[in-house]
Amino acid sequence: MTEAGVKEAAKVPRQREGHLLDAAVRYAEERHWDVCPGTWLEAVEGAERCSCGDAACAFPGGHPAGADWAGRATGSGAAARRMWSRQPKASILLPTGHAFDTIDVPESAGFMALARMERMGLPLGPATHSPDRRIHFFVLPGAAGKVAGLVRKLGWQAEAIDLTARGDGTYVMAPPTRIGGYGTVQWVRRPTAANRWLPDAEELMSPLAYACAREAADARDRPR
Repeated sequence: MTEAGVKEAAKVPRQREGHLLDAAVRYAEERHWDVCPGTWLEAVEGAERCSCGDAACAFPGGHPAGADWAGRATGSGAAARRMWSRQPKASILLPTGHAFDTIDVPESAGFMALARMERMGLPLGPATHSPDRRIHFFVLPGAAGKVAGLVRKLGWQAEAIDLTARGDGTYVMAPPTRIGGYGTVQWVRRPTAANRWLPDAEELMSPLAYACAREAADARDRPR
């Protein structure tokens, strides 16, 4: 999918509740991923507001519904069906650190790296594009603890090139979650039987770090 295609897809104005329930159950049953319902969007005085009640919510309908969110995550398809049946509009959180970690990069660097990795024939797992213009590459658990060191070996600092990783205690939003006013979480690479086995972070680090470093250098050179 091209960057333009993702941006067009992100303009979808409605989020079908049945799709959220079906997706959550599918993630649990087919991928054996834990899922957790997050906040959702509500119509308030003709406008969409986050269910958290904060009128200034920075990520409406796209964050945990409470501090105990991790404890409510489930890998059971039946439990997921019950949860989303009770609140069909709830966003889908995928906890990281157990079945997978993610490497998160800016969207422009992510698309550049993805094209290069596909040309190189590297093993790739699923990847999402979020409305905050980040690409999340799914990799084997444990990546969060070693990404900084891997990037440093390549000659960069992870923070300086805007390359991060998510592991224990955090999450990614899963498609088809829609973030009010921003757009919909999309699959850049969908989960399939072919990418059930995830790559190790080290296998992807060189093209990802290179793309991020190039993007960071371009950003510094742009006129202010």
